[in-house]
Amino acid sequence: MKFGVSTFITDQGIAPTALGRAVEERGFDSLFIAEHTHIPAERRTPYPGGGELPEIYYRTLDPFVALSAAAAVTERILLGTGIALVIQRDPIITAKEVASLDLISGGRAVFGVGVGWNREEMENHGTDPRTRGRLADERLQAIRELWTKEKAEFHGEFVDFDPVYSWPKPVQRPYPPIYVGGGEGAFDRVASFGDAWLANSMPAEELGTRIDRMRSVAGREVPVTVYAVEKDPEIIEQFTRIDVERLQFYLPTMPEAETLAYLDEVAGVAERFR
Repeated sequence: MKFGVSTFITDQGIAPTALGRAVEERGFDSLFIAEHTHIPAERRTPYPGGGELPEIYYRTLDPFVALSAAAAVTERILLGTGIALVIQRDPIITAKEVASLDLISGGRAVFGVGVGWNREEMENHGTDPRTRGRLADERLQAIRELWTKEKAEFHGEFVDFDPVYSWPKPVQRPYPPIYVGGGEGAFDRVASFGDAWLANSMPAEELGTRIDRMRSVAGREVPVTVYAVEKDPEIIEQFTRIDVERLQFYLPTMPEAETLAYLDEVAGVAERFR
């Protein structure tokens, strides 16, 4: 099993350069970071985790800027979005950002995507929450066209552009892996676009059942990465009994000294299961 790190990078925690080095030095294979462009001051959508929305949601760095900084000081780890909110992103700009990250990292970009939960946030980007699934699918289709065609064009319900040139193209061929996040509502998206399912952490037995359903919908053996896993050896042991490719340990957002100490603990846990 592979082990990585998932976190929110903010202006109050460890810098992305220091974090990238620390993740690679401790033998993890990947770093996935979250995205929120902003948090509306007047909120209606309940936080899925319950209670008040944690401050880290208000302060996230742009994921592609942060991952590019980490790419500059690392050589091996995968650099992923966990997740990029494609329903809030222009597909032409996003295609260029992911391809640019893939180029400067030497082919280490992972495009983790999802539709999000914060309705007020997506509405500020002009997205209708009722149609966000169709919007996400169409933007992913358009992004793949931009990555793979010398002269790309797209004409859909939400995305529409005549033939364009867009460089750079990704280093990875045909394009960087797309990890589709979300629950059972995302299984059709996994089937259509997913090189992997990026599943939220949940009890291993429940996840095993969902993996079976996901693969039934997809009609193939889609790899699974589990996001935001706690550093409890008993929990890790349970995940080793089901078919997952990678666990992303959850790293709380902290200053550098506390982060490095926490990563040392997590690395010790991971070493038991390698």
